[in-house]
Amino acid sequence: MSTRARFPDDFRWGVATAAYQIEGATTEDGRGESIWDRFSHTPGRVLGGDTGDVACDHYHRWRDDVALMAELGVGAYRFSIAWPRVLPEGRGRVNPQGLGFYDRLVDALLEAGIRPFPTLYHWDLPQVLEDAGGWPARATAEAFAEYASAVASRLGDRVTDWFTINEPWVVTQLGYVLGLHAPGRAEPAVGPAVAHHLLVAHGLAVERIRAACPRARVGIVLNLDPMEPRSLHPADVAEARLHDASMNRWYLDPISGRDYPREVTELLEWDRREVRPGDMEIIATPIDRLGVNYYRRQVVAAASVTDEQRPLPWTQAGPRFTEMGWEVYPPGLYDLLRRLHCEYDFAEYLITENGAAFPDPAPVGGRVSDPERVAYLRAHLLAVHRAIGDGVPVGGYFVWSLLDNFEWAFGYSKRFGIVHVDFADQTRTWKDSAAWYRDVATNGSVS
Repeated sequence: MSTRARFPDDFRWGVATAAYQIEGATTEDGRGESIWDRFSHTPGRVLGGDTGDVACDHYHRWRDDVALMAELGVGAYRFSIAWPRVLPEGRGRVNPQGLGFYDRLVDALLEAGIRPFPTLYHWDLPQVLEDAGGWPARATAEAFAEYASAVASRLGDRVTDWFTINEPWVVTQLGYVLGLHAPGRAEPAVGPAVAHHLLVAHGLAVERIRAACPRARVGIVLNLDPMEPRSLHPADVAEARLHDASMNRWYLDPISGRDYPREVTELLEWDRREVRPGDMEIIATPIDRLGVNYYRRQVVAAASVTDEQRPLPWTQAGPRFTEMGWEVYPPGLYDLLRRLHCEYDFAEYLITENGAAFPDPAPVGGRVSDPERVAYLRAHLLAVHRAIGDGVPVGGYFVWSLLDNFEWAFGYSKRFGIVHVDFADQTRTWKDSAAWYRDVATNGSVS
């Protein structure tokens, strides 16, 4: 008989999506242009020339998608709100049709017994704000605070669970330093300013959300990669620590009331001219929970060290990788949660994204076989269960993603969903992982 790992009764089982990846309707009902509209329509930016113009057509099919979630048995839904749909000019005038869409979505979720967990920013900056300077400009953080206030004032009577910004590291590094994501600016020098203004925007938004909704529980979502040295050679160890400081601690430390990691500010030769008096206090505004997006660990090696110089080199028998090229390493999630609890001690953690892209077959007989994804989700949930057993306050888990969708610069070539989407006719087909997750959510346990 198999033993089931039972989760706490109040553990929240959810699914997650993002606005630009699923909504479509990019020019309807007064929505403004976003940086991803501009980026995806620029030749050569997105694989296959794909865009989010239609995506999963969720803007028109949201009632069916809510019913789908209800059938899945999940009790929570993390979605993002499209800033340009609510404030087409980035600030000022509120678009009633755009905000009304999320108003109706929230009501439908609550009626279905599904708790809404909106994220205010999942990368779709209004293009008009990018034209005015984008995230390197302080004004964008101030505009975000206005946007947060507008949304929370409308939805805060029913929504109590909020996230401000999703993965500021990705916005900074892929959007502005490397130019691989929208807005496509490869300008390394602006990286510190972008990261700082994102964190200031987060802190300002926490204050605005709580002003509009005193009962609100607010957090930020970080993508965190455990960094392991390739060996015990001091140079490998030092390189792994530097990578950890630049990707993980750069965001964890300031929101925890600490400064930016000195080793990174010195490496970047950042003069901190963007840091105004009181900024670090704004960034450290206490949060109620931390959203953790986990997909992989990184094994780090110093370029100056040869394999012959490495004592006890890192090895793993038969490592597996997802279609994204990311190593499948469930123990990393356990290690990460333990570290966060020991070093930062946030009040609660939610696994806001965890999932995998695999080359799924086409639907056959109304189902899609995806045993690799089932194994992936099971192993990571068991890692979460182990962390809870060790005292880490993990309050929920959101599968990424509910639907196959527009996977940013990869277009429609990578499928993360537990529900298959035929992008030609928008047919939704359950994958075996969806049926498996329904059993998990319904029973509150994993075997």
